[in-house]
Amino acid sequence: MLAETFFNRPPRPPGTWKMLTVALCMALLGCLQAQEPQGHVSIILLGATGDLAKKYLWQGLFQLYLDEAGKGHSFSFHGAALTAPEQGRELMAKALESLSCPKDMAPSHCAERKDQFLRLSQYRQLKTTEDYQALGKDIEAQIQHEGLREAGRIFYFSVPPFAYADIARNINSSCRPGPGAWLRVVLEKPFGHDHLSAQQLATELRSFFQEEEMYRVDHYLGKQAVAQILPFRDQNRKALDGLWNRHHVERVEIVVKESVDAAGRTSFYEEYGVIRDILQNHLTEVLTLVAMELPRNVSDAEAVLRLKLQVFQALRGLQRGSAVVGQYRTYGEQVRREQQKPDSFHSLTPTFAGVLVHIDNLRWEGVPFILTSGKALDERVGYVRVLFKNRAYCVQSEKHWAPEQSPCLPRQIVFHIGHGELGSPAVLVSRNLFRPSLPSESWVEMEDRPGLRLFGRPLSDYYAYSPSRERDAYSVLLAHIFHCRKDSFITTENLLASWVFWTPVLDSLAREVPRLYPGGAESGHLLDFEISGSQLSFSQQQLEQLVPGPGSVPVPSEFQVLRAKYRESPLISAWPEELIAKLADDMEATAVRAVQRFGEFHLALSGGSSPVALFQELATGHYGFPWAHTHLWLVDERCVPLSDPESNFQGLQAHLLQHIRVPYYNIHPMPVHLHQRLCAEEDQGPQVYAREISALVANSSFDLVLLGMGTDGHTASLFPQSPAGLDGEQLVVLTKSPLRPHHRMSLSLPLINRAKKVAVLVMGRMKREITLLVSRVGHEPKKWPISGVLPTSGQLVWYMDYEAFLG
Repeated sequence: MLAETFFNRPPRPPGTWKMLTVALCMALLGCLQAQEPQGHVSIILLGATGDLAKKYLWQGLFQLYLDEAGKGHSFSFHGAALTAPEQGRELMAKALESLSCPKDMAPSHCAERKDQFLRLSQYRQLKTTEDYQALGKDIEAQIQHEGLREAGRIFYFSVPPFAYADIARNINSSCRPGPGAWLRVVLEKPFGHDHLSAQQLATELRSFFQEEEMYRVDHYLGKQAVAQILPFRDQNRKALDGLWNRHHVERVEIVVKESVDAAGRTSFYEEYGVIRDILQNHLTEVLTLVAMELPRNVSDAEAVLRLKLQVFQALRGLQRGSAVVGQYRTYGEQVRREQQKPDSFHSLTPTFAGVLVHIDNLRWEGVPFILTSGKALDERVGYVRVLFKNRAYCVQSEKHWAPEQSPCLPRQIVFHIGHGELGSPAVLVSRNLFRPSLPSESWVEMEDRPGLRLFGRPLSDYYAYSPSRERDAYSVLLAHIFHCRKDSFITTENLLASWVFWTPVLDSLAREVPRLYPGGAESGHLLDFEISGSQLSFSQQQLEQLVPGPGSVPVPSEFQVLRAKYRESPLISAWPEELIAKLADDMEATAVRAVQRFGEFHLALSGGSSPVALFQELATGHYGFPWAHTHLWLVDERCVPLSDPESNFQGLQAHLLQHIRVPYYNIHPMPVHLHQRLCAEEDQGPQVYAREISALVANSSFDLVLLGMGTDGHTASLFPQSPAGLDGEQLVVLTKSPLRPHHRMSLSLPLINRAKKVAVLVMGRMKREITLLVSRVGHEPKKWPISGVLPTSGQLVWYMDYEAFLG
């Protein structure tokens, strides 16, 4: 009857940091205005009858009302949807039936507040431009009629992103508050599907709203354990200052596991998958809270957002090998059934992912951050685990180790997000680390629970704290929206930075076949993975992948390294992994011999994609390589700044240099950027590099030159019909490529042919045609520059994988 009474009554009426600073100042001004007495706040929930609203948002709005009523504000709540008024009122009434009060509130007081909230709430259909115009007029009429001063309006978009533009246009044209009042627009993920779509959506929204008006929600930032990360780091600065870095942290695990599958949500999941659904947003945001530098004041929203952005800028780009993906076995069947796909349809959407992230800055260099999430796993749990290195050795047996004192016990800090055996949010600190400081009014020490073990140790091994009062994430975030806490939300700049980081690996995984797993406990160790350098791989191979079917292609073990001749020079051919391993071994042996004889090793390396796997092999598997005595030179370079992602030097830095120890004075990038110009002839960059080579390399004869071969027969940056570099006296030349960036710098063929040894690496089926052609031609460098490679007194060795050599 109550619902019927009140629902049937007549309805009551990106950018730069400078810009961000201005935005935050404006937001703060709005916040101060909102706290003035008698300020009226209108909250409009779009999508008021949807699942998110029913499960979380109405309860969150009720909690906001409970917290703020009587503090000088008046409220009105407008539930809005496309549904017709009568049906909409019924659905909204049903959603509001489940509103609840905190456990410590008296029942009579709860009933009174709930009745007040229901009387302040009304449903209205928002479908047309006229509907929005009517809403704006009704809010203004109510404020005028009741003699109120308007503080501001909150519009919560609990609707699909494709509806954002039309709603934003209508709000901007018809529902903005008058002068002196603020507008806050709350947006739910997904915020795009990749970098381009996120950029388009951001541009569209910015045409209607200012940055300070938009609050992009990531509800994980409202979860109590996550929201405690920065305050915990701040309150325990003294204890953590010496520990929170690469010298002491072994790894960081950020994990969200779900035991349920995607049944009923396959249409969403087919479009987004687990990486877009969980890792790109929730887990990445948590990572920034763990890894960011601490501002002096963690309540300074501008400083927090700026330092989070710095983390994004330091993230090492993800490669295909940075991730492992899986899919529970029944997912494909669910997709075919729910979306009426044919029996021949097979989904490649991952429902499980493990991703290895590295942060290339002084604090975190070399520390693996492991992000993991999946559906149909053995348990539901979320946590952030910071595991510290243990350098101690204890002579006595474990039974004599005291948890508070023994340095041999594991040392870890865990922000337990929820669920799992613990069942609630918590902060856990190993007793052999330090006793943490947490706010006593909101976090209390947990009682021991005998028999409960967490991360290999009993609960008694930790200082364990849980919230004195559990709060839903949406209740926390709605309070932050009301109080202008912008640091709990995603700015346009941080959103786009996240998509820049994730889009390349998503593209590379688009055609990857995920590993199938049965789900639940039956998956056993099938999804376990391990770290090798900057790569992840599953620990176990799937049996079905080991058994060749009829007509299956040969597996690598069926071939050995093949030795033959190619263009009258030695040829080594193998499967890619074996070929790279063989080339790396040969390079190390050559380097060791050169250092033994001459005290140094001069190595000239080509750029491009082919050597990347070689660089990674050298970085992670060749600890006997004499890097301290090695000089590294470039065979060619694109005329772009050395920090540009297209720079060959940048590729060398990302895949090799940052992982090895070469004296900085032994690294010789090509001087393509002189006097703030790129490859200008008057700067004489080629002559500068040639003089450097002549001064340091005996007889300008490199110990080893690594080359590749293009599909047009080019090598280094020497292209067919190149006017320079194929003959003559010049050691280094400027050339032009048919592909962008067109301008290049390159070692000349005469200089390359002075080398003691030249290795040519050719990989991939795309090279089969040119490999066959070059095998038949003579010395014709004008047509095929690679045919001009023949060391005068040194050795030429070809390294080809089977696809390039055999097709």
